[in-house]
Amino acid sequence: MPTINQTSAKTAKKNIIGKGRYLTLVQENGWEYAQRNQVSGIVAIIAVTRDKKVVLTEQYRPPVKKRVIELPAGLAGDTREFDGETLETAARRELLEETGYEARGMKSLCGGPISAGFGTEVLTFFKATGLKIVTEGGGDDSEDITVHEVPLRTVKSWLLKQESETVCIDPKIFTGLYFVK
Repeated sequence: MPTINQTSAKTAKKNIIGKGRYLTLVQENGWEYAQRNQVSGIVAIIAVTRDKKVVLTEQYRPPVKKRVIELPAGLAGDTREFDGETLETAARRELLEETGYEARGMKSLCGGPISAGFGTEVLTFFKATGLKIVTEGGGDDSEDITVHEVPLRTVKSWLLKQESETVCIDPKIFTGLYFVK
């Protein structure tokens, strides 16, 4: 006898209910969810400097109308320029673009859905090693990113102190910190 998931997959009635430049809204068997257009994956990077500081980013996020402190992260294959890039290549590119750090090593750690009830996005965590600062960072032309380097021994208390009416903390940071040894 098939499981509910197997049955749903076989009888799925998928309807596009809205499509924008970056997102498509889908209705399937009573569910409504979002999927990104032309993205092959999402990466988040855990980067710790030689002097044991974790590298974080901060930027304004219009959906929550606040600045958000996050791990360096980004989309893979989201433009023609990056079509077909591997997740590791995207992780290296995003780390450099957002923080100015180049990594000698980049190791895939784990992956999974960001919000399984809301969208199709799957995030893969990477650990960057052998960091070397080569540019200022700050993101691309569409971004205004502040880079934070926070001592590992105080990062949890620093994050809690930063949370306010104007700043949110992305909880994926705490997942990333789990992998820091």
